[in-house]
Amino acid sequence: MLISNATLVCGNREKRADLRIENGKIASIAPRLVPRKNEPVLDCAGYTVLPGLIDMHVHLREPGFEKKETIESGARAAVAGGFTAVCCMPNTKPVADNKVVVSYIKHRGEEVGLCKVYPIGAITEGQKGETLASIGGMKAAGAVALSEDGKSVENSKLMANAMLYASDFGLKCLCHCEDRALVDGGVVNEGYYSTLTGLKGSIRAAEDILIAREICLSESLNIPVHICHVSTFSGVQLIREAKKRGVNVTAETCPHYFTLTDAAISSFDTNAKVNPPLREEKDRLAVIEGLRDGTLDCIASDHAPHHEDDKNVEFDLAAFGISGLETSFALSYTALVRSGALTLPALVGKMSARPAEILGLAGGKLEVGAPADITVVDLAEKWTVDPSKFLSKGKNTPFRGMEVYGSVKYTLVDGEIKFCG
Repeated sequence: MLISNATLVCGNREKRADLRIENGKIASIAPRLVPRKNEPVLDCAGYTVLPGLIDMHVHLREPGFEKKETIESGARAAVAGGFTAVCCMPNTKPVADNKVVVSYIKHRGEEVGLCKVYPIGAITEGQKGETLASIGGMKAAGAVALSEDGKSVENSKLMANAMLYASDFGLKCLCHCEDRALVDGGVVNEGYYSTLTGLKGSIRAAEDILIAREICLSESLNIPVHICHVSTFSGVQLIREAKKRGVNVTAETCPHYFTLTDAAISSFDTNAKVNPPLREEKDRLAVIEGLRDGTLDCIASDHAPHHEDDKNVEFDLAAFGISGLETSFALSYTALVRSGALTLPALVGKMSARPAEILGLAGGKLEVGAPADITVVDLAEKWTVDPSKFLSKGKNTPFRGMEVYGSVKYTLVDGEIKFCG
């Protein structure tokens, strides 16, 4: 296939060029390529071609919670959102804490044949925080990282051992930072809006204390660590200071933390219930600054689809999470690039190249020899978020009715078109 007349985002710059795909890889990039006889041509005039987006933090729910999402429905949502690869968290049923479940997820993703699906294994058996899971077996079965996502490993010695063993197998621990004793049943950020609504709040320190611990362990052990879904201004500062003194820590945030504040809970909309919770305006601004100055390396959706029954209940009882794969790029582009906080190449780096680098995945670059994992977008197109049109089973989003810019026109995986918008 020949992609013609496009603007390509290559590294830290944009350029007008044509791109040829052969055998699932990028074969050539040049200002002008002449179509060969019988060669399919994808005319992308007016569109922008990106390296395929990579979401390093999603929940695909299968096995065990297929009512919420399946690997197939999640993969359809992913390619519709421009993602050529996703990394799925282990809080399935049974938990992905062994080679059998990890292998099932990997092979099911291959059977579906849409985006690339990379399993993330649990740190402890059954995510109970008591005994390390079979790290070597999960690595051999295809796990690309380890996480206890949804909770933290509370025992610091066990967490240190997990980081050591994971490092021996070339894996990183992706850390959900939450001190459950401090959360103490809180369902929103503690502040003005928790007082206004009467909902039980959770203080920032519940997140920050575990961020600090993981940084201390990384520094003491000289082992890389990754911090998931950073939401607090103080957490951003902890990571910034750690990076300045050379700690090998990376971090991500999510679109809802730089587009929304806890004001979204004032109407008791359970779609705004997430973990960690939406914070205050100073946190939102700090997250944007952390993205701008490189403190925060990646943007991940933390795609957490739920059945309507899980959200259509009292706020205290509702499930945490937002269905985010199909809105992640547009929200990020609208909030960060159109506002001037980030350049387009910088945004793409945080949604493609950096996730690939952190987890050692193929992709993330438009260069000769790279996999032809490609996302084609129309940056000028404005659209309105309508969850009824989501391909994900999860329609749970607080962004219903929001106008955003940046629509996905094509998603190619290994040179094959998997989505056409």
